[in-house]
Amino acid sequence: MGSRGRVTLQTIAREVGLSKYAVSRSLAGKSGVSEETRALIRETAQCLGYIKPAGQGTAGEVAVVFHDLDAVNSELYMQVQNGVQREAHRLGMTLRVRWTHDSGQLEELARTCDGLMLVGPHAREAVAAVSATGVPIVRFGWVDALEQIDHVGGTDHEAGQAVVEYLVGLGHRSIVYVYGMPGLRGRQERHYGAREVAERYLDVALHVMQFDEENGFRAAFRALVEKGIRPTAFFCAHDGLALTVVSELLGQGYRIPDDISVVGFGDYSPATQISPALTTVRMEGQECGAVGLRLLLERIENPRLPGMPARRIMIASRIIERRSAGPCKAVVSVDARFNR
Repeated sequence: MGSRGRVTLQTIAREVGLSKYAVSRSLAGKSGVSEETRALIRETAQCLGYIKPAGQGTAGEVAVVFHDLDAVNSELYMQVQNGVQREAHRLGMTLRVRWTHDSGQLEELARTCDGLMLVGPHAREAVAAVSATGVPIVRFGWVDALEQIDHVGGTDHEAGQAVVEYLVGLGHRSIVYVYGMPGLRGRQERHYGAREVAERYLDVALHVMQFDEENGFRAAFRALVEKGIRPTAFFCAHDGLALTVVSELLGQGYRIPDDISVVGFGDYSPATQISPALTTVRMEGQECGAVGLRLLLERIENPRLPGMPARRIMIASRIIERRSAGPCKAVVSVDARFNR
């Protein structure tokens, strides 16, 4: 090892296999790391001959703030939280976890933290208030176009492309994209991706269905049929929608996937609790959480300079094949079922 004056926080971090953030907090006597980790870092620093720079200041903690009024994505947010906490444990640090959408609480929290990870549809005003404090921010959830805040997210557009390619490969040519609740950005992006691929094939038709998620499927399906549309596959923008579609189709006498295939999105817990089990797209929520925390710590250790662009990190989803989707066998006659 080199001379005492050249031993830095990064030197110690490499030696113990933890983040520079954890090393800094341990040597400063701050919260955010376990006692076991603190002891290891102090012992390593002493062995390496580390000398603490004069005038080293104090700082707060890292906080992860989840939007508390977004019920649609609650299971995804729990996955993100698990990923953040798993990564924090690996790095030997602890976190402050909050559930709120209140801009005042967010701003107050930002003033006592080294950095914030914001999860969910936090309002522009709230994000602006936090940004004004100068604390590093990483967002998970949709951001405005060219918004200069670091962001970690999924691959909704690509997922839409991949699902239609998958269904076309199974022989399906009449596909319905099930929106459910309109206006949600992720569902729009999946539709755009699905439409982009469908338009490459002259013999593929992609139809859109929107309905009340409580009890509107039957009427919406009838409206498609009355237009002469005979779908052989449904791509649902959310697993919850897919459960409704599967239940309604089975109730009307369809066989899944022999008559009609159904693909969901999310890979949430109910996907394996129905019969047939749901083919779906897995959102890698835990990985998003872990990557988001690593990016935030990097920004704390190496702050963005004026004019430096924000980062966008995308975590690729993947199709999980189960039993609700299969090869297209024939165009199904639906008229008789509606005329019973």
